[in-house]
Amino acid sequence: MGAPTSSFDLVARVKGGDRDAFSGLFDKYRRRLAVLIYYKLGQDLRVSIEIDDIIQETMLRAWRDIGQFHYRAAGSFMSWLASIATHVIIDAVRHDGRDRRRATAVVPLSQAPEAADTRTPSRLLSQKEGAAALIERLNALPDDYRQAILLAKIEGLSTPELAERMGRSREAAALLLHRAIKRFRTLRDDV
Repeated sequence: MGAPTSSFDLVARVKGGDRDAFSGLFDKYRRRLAVLIYYKLGQDLRVSIEIDDIIQETMLRAWRDIGQFHYRAAGSFMSWLASIATHVIIDAVRHDGRDRRRATAVVPLSQAPEAADTRTPSRLLSQKEGAAALIERLNALPDDYRQAILLAKIEGLSTPELAERMGRSREAAALLLHRAIKRFRTLRDDV
């Protein structure tokens, strides 16, 4: 199974009933989820569907279904969250489509409270700014570089999974990811 990570420990604590541990997971994955959801929604859907609503619903479902999650390796929790987010987006698109057909206003997906009581406006703003800066840097990359980083570093796919998803050999995918990360790092000061 590999060495336990902080995510492994937090998941184990959540499964044991520790609600504060879930707040730690929420804080740890919020920015990565925001970036992933931003790109999965695409430009047209971002107009009518709020990224924060998708994040909230994703984490709500993760909390509800945490007992079904099985840690396999580093990155498996993020992969699980990415899968949940994909389903939430599909549900949101269906919901948005029904609302448009009925010509009613779009209703936010979730009005659930934040996972932690320690969420301050300045902390939330800081997280949003961090996600926005990350998205800006990713947008400055060529499409294949951005896709490689999203799949490997945001969704947490392994190199073989990345290669399969991108339709490349394992070596080509690894090289592409290496070049993408190298270019991404140079953008720190440019953007």
